[in-house]
Amino acid sequence: MSFANQSDAQTAVENLVTGARGVAPQPESSGIRNDWSQAEIRALFDLPFNDLLFRAQAVHRHHFDANRVQKSRLLSIKTGGCPEDCKYCPQSAHFETGVDAEKLMNVDAVLAQAREAKEGGASRFCMGAAWRSPKDRDMDAIIGMVKGVKALGMETCMTLGMLSGPQAARLAEAGLDYYNHNIDTSEEFYGEIITTRTYQDRLDTLEHVRQSGMNVCCGGIVGMGESRDHRAGMLMTLANMPKHPESVPINMLVQVEGTPLTGTDQLDILEFIRTIAVARILMPQSFVRLSAGREAMTDEAQALCFLAGANSIFCGEKLLTTGNPEVDADDALFDRLGIEPYELEDHYEAEVGE
Repeated sequence: MSFANQSDAQTAVENLVTGARGVAPQPESSGIRNDWSQAEIRALFDLPFNDLLFRAQAVHRHHFDANRVQKSRLLSIKTGGCPEDCKYCPQSAHFETGVDAEKLMNVDAVLAQAREAKEGGASRFCMGAAWRSPKDRDMDAIIGMVKGVKALGMETCMTLGMLSGPQAARLAEAGLDYYNHNIDTSEEFYGEIITTRTYQDRLDTLEHVRQSGMNVCCGGIVGMGESRDHRAGMLMTLANMPKHPESVPINMLVQVEGTPLTGTDQLDILEFIRTIAVARILMPQSFVRLSAGREAMTDEAQALCFLAGANSIFCGEKLLTTGNPEVDADDALFDRLGIEPYELEDHYEAEVGE
């Protein structure tokens, strides 16, 4: 059998794999859908591991350079004392985890960290505050951080909790590129993890962000005791948004002593990789970020995540309050795998077959 070009061959093999397993093949045009059923997503999860990764890699190559990964740096600009009761979070005021409540960092200190991140190869600087929602009195400092990081030639992202429409509009006007607000899990499982805000609260904030014109960064956490159906439900919510989130962080639960989820059975790493692969298939043009939990993963596990379609990581030795692989370790892994980091000027676009 011969094909006129790589795209025809890719489509034929995708159809062969998916048709044999009873899962509808990707459309030959853009491959973008916003009408996935949970049964379809569960069928993807249930594919043999090799078939699932093959399909995910084919989709990934259709939309991205398969050997490029975007690097972001995350900084906690206001740590601890959060009034929310998210059972996974060491920053919650409800739990004794040894994380003290701190005040909002000053702008100059944040910009110093941003410069260091840029020197370390990060193209995006993400800033997180342990708030239920930002107070108006803090907005001037927040705006100063956004403008300062932008002036360094980096992309900006923030996660500050719930946003009102006017707050989202002000952040957009300041030039904030991305706003992160994770849905965490499926709507059905959400009440087992958080009681101080509703699933709809999260969706409302995401709508404010989208309406403001900012890019959406939204994903979730796996390994919190949820079922495969719950993981499928979480991805269905993301994939069926009117527009897919531009960035989709997939986190493996990091168990912190003092949080209620300490002692939860560890999720099989192959199931985590399946989640990455399904996210890639459902949201072909989104950056899928390998996020929390990466420090505990072997190089081999991370390599499989990249094969499954992950093409973004947090770099640096720390996330908000939990550990992360050292920059040198990431550079060495990238070198071994032949992976290059995306640069800001690449605009994160790849041509088919590149």
